Amino acid sequence: MTSTIQASPPAHRTPGGWGGRPRRLLRRLWRGPAADPAWARPALLVLLAATAVLYLWGLGASGWANAFYSAAVQAGATSWKAFFFGSSDAANAITVDKTPAALWPMEIAARIFGVNSWSILVPQALMGVATVATVYAAVRRRFPAWAGLLAGAALALTPVAALMFRFNNPDALLVLLLTAGAYAMIRAQENASTRWLLAAAACVGTGFLAKMLQAFLVVPVFALVYLVTAPAPVRRRLWQLVLAGAALIASAGWWVLAVALVPTSFRPYIGGSQHDSVLELALGYNGIGRLNGDETGGLGNLNQDAGIGRMFGAAIGGQISWLLPAALVLLAAGLWVTRRAPRTDPARAALLVWGGWLLLTGAVFSEMQGIFHEYYTVALAPAIAALVGAGAALLWERRRTTEGAAFLSVSVAVTAVWAYVLLGRSPGWHPWLGPAIVAAGLVAAAALAGVRLLRGPLLAAVLVLAAAASLAGPAAYAVDTAGTAHTGSIVTAGPRTSGGFGPGRGGPGGGRGPGRPGGGWNRGQGFAPPQGGGQPGPGMAGGPGRGFTGQNGNGQGAVRGGAPGGFGGGRPGGGTGGAGGLLDAGTPSAQVTAALKAGAASYTWAAAAVGSNTAAGYQLATGEPVMAVGGFNGTDPSPTLAKFQRLVRQKKIHYFVGGGTMMGRGGSGSGSDDAQKISAWVAANFTAASVGGTTLYDLSAGASAAG
Repeated sequence: MTSTIQASPPAHRTPGGWGGRPRRLLRRLWRGPAADPAWARPALLVLLAATAVLYLWGLGASGWANAFYSAAVQAGATSWKAFFFGSSDAANAITVDKTPAALWPMEIAARIFGVNSWSILVPQALMGVATVATVYAAVRRRFPAWAGLLAGAALALTPVAALMFRFNNPDALLVLLLTAGAYAMIRAQENASTRWLLAAAACVGTGFLAKMLQAFLVVPVFALVYLVTAPAPVRRRLWQLVLAGAALIASAGWWVLAVALVPTSFRPYIGGSQHDSVLELALGYNGIGRLNGDETGGLGNLNQDAGIGRMFGAAIGGQISWLLPAALVLLAAGLWVTRRAPRTDPARAALLVWGGWLLLTGAVFSEMQGIFHEYYTVALAPAIAALVGAGAALLWERRRTTEGAAFLSVSVAVTAVWAYVLLGRSPGWHPWLGPAIVAAGLVAAAALAGVRLLRGPLLAAVLVLAAAASLAGPAAYAVDTAGTAHTGSIVTAGPRTSGGFGPGRGGPGGGRGPGRPGGGWNRGQGFAPPQGGGQPGPGMAGGPGRGFTGQNGNGQGAVRGGAPGGFGGGRPGGGTGGAGGLLDAGTPSAQVTAALKAGAASYTWAAAAVGSNTAAGYQLATGEPVMAVGGFNGTDPSPTLAKFQRLVRQKKIHYFVGGGTMMGRGGSGSGSDDAQKISAWVAANFTAASVGGTTLYDLSAGASAAG
């Protein structure tokens, strides 16, 4: 199969000037390339418009969504220094535990439209629409327009995509950049284009600045596919890959180099690291530690569901796996039917790009022993969608053959049966849907087995039935996801499932919205709810015996305790209140907000609190910088006790908020205990006051005790 996309001729100036050019551009936008059928471009525009509606509808209901990143957006919208480094606060105490590129689109929008949930979340939704368009364009390069539309629709309706393109985690930009990289790689392979190969490398390298080493999972696949299939001599392919490697390093490394060149005294501490190092963050906490669970300052080996079946399991199946069996069947079938094609066959090369992406990334996700969340699987969605579209097109061309009809039939049947299984995990949620899908899918599969005999309206009806049976399950989950508010650090798509979290599940960081039941905490994420009593809680910001822990599957627990180190706002006596904890920011009371805002202009930080999420809640409520002591997990050595004491003497911090969280334990060490030391020092030297149920220590009062 050869590409039917033709290059458009350059626009020429008309005798009447440039007045006709906008009309020509609009006609071209509507009609698309000349080789496309008349319905193709209108159908694409309808798909993109529908995707925009799905991803934009009711976005404001999620509020700050992941307040950890929203607070960083607020900081970057206020301070260009915070913008560049990805600081958690505008006073630049510490960065988020990721590279900052994913924050930049949101921060630019916030600078233009103000800091609010829409300015933060709309850029994510638009990235989702752009990703759907890119998948369409990539598949359309070598396959019919309907295949590109099928791929785009499959991506748009993937539940975890509907979740993450409506949320403010780094995954949206990462997925867009990786998809753009795959598109550029397909273009490069067609005629051994150095320019497109460099573009692919730059996209993936920039993806590193969104979510670090996860972006590089596709690099071996892209490089190997190009080396094997590009239509050029081996020597040319090799030096092209060397150039691409340089482009990858440059696009990924320029920010890392810039940070390394800035003296530590002139920049914020690198959150998530133990030695103020971006490379340590990339290779440790966000790198090898995620694979083996050996994360100093992290949560350690918490994933008991790791293994080959993880993508199909109760926790993750409903997020990503609806079309995964079909994608694997169609990948195998596509490679089989193209087995005799030339080495440089672009259709097979496209299958290898998407299939390699899916298999390698999926294998890594399946075997990760460190921190792993369901929403990470959005990185698989473009590959699955593209394989469904491209594989279906290859088999449709061969529908008159026995093997072509058989593969088409099997892919539809397995998709329908798997949808029935997934829907059965939510037995109380639209119980009629599963039987309807499996019945329709099996009828369509039986008809496709004899597709050689079908003609006219009957053939069209079978195709519509097959598409509906394949997409109805994920579409229902996606619509449910879009109609649900999601907040916190750990969120999931779709309805509550047996054996997994419910909508937005994940303990205190996974709220779905008011009035909707959540699920349990301990489903491979390593947190357990306090059960009342238990053993003294190690590792919290309070002193020994301040917290109590319920046990998770690893003998570790989440801690709830008293001031100044509980799970929550630190109400005296061990209760909770104020802004949230490790997984959720929460909303402080009006009294606390007013207290922190009063006189804030006289201080660098209106307050300090243990844990980034706790600090984020106060910062978003007040609009003032709040220092996140210890970073996300409360286990970063920032600031040290000595530095904190110095800042207090200099009257740069007004209040210390009792409570917050310190949850890291890591495989090779539990990280820094500076946050615990700071909490103990504050409690010993300053007077606690309960304000709106939250414990506050006024560090400007009695400052002579400091140090």
